[in-house]
Amino acid sequence: MDLLQPDLGLFVWTLVAFLIVFLILKKYAWKPILNSLNEREKNIADSIASAERVKAEMATMQAENQKIMAEAREERTQMLKEAKELKDKIVNDAKEQAKTEAAKIMADARVQIDHLKMAAMTEVKNEVANLALQVAEKVIRKNLSSDADQSAFAKKLAEEVSLN
Repeated sequence: MDLLQPDLGLFVWTLVAFLIVFLILKKYAWKPILNSLNEREKNIADSIASAERVKAEMATMQAENQKIMAEAREERTQMLKEAKELKDKIVNDAKEQAKTEAAKIMADARVQIDHLKMAAMTEVKNEVANLALQVAEKVIRKNLSSDADQSAFAKKLAEEVSLN
């Protein structure tokens, strides 16, 4: 039962020892402990504020990034649209140029065909005329084999020419 009933002397000495330790701690340890706790609290507050600033900056940067991405998508779409329009224009121009060249080639071919046709017709006419002259010459030579026939035929031609 001694343990449950404190002795007055033990109590006083324990109290004195506690007060001495308390005073020593108060004089030498209490201020540094409070200063380090205050510094730690300040560092934690600064870290929280810094984290909040970084979070806000990240949100701002993310919003700016989204805006830049949207602008890039829009610009890409515009560039693709312009490229497609340019491609269509080049293709249409090439088609028109091809049609023009084809029409020019066709017209040149028609002109050449007409020239060749006229040349062929002229050559055929000349050949027919030569053949007709050769046939007429042979017929006349056969019919006018004598000198008397030739003289009579020459007089007849002279009369026809002077009548015309």
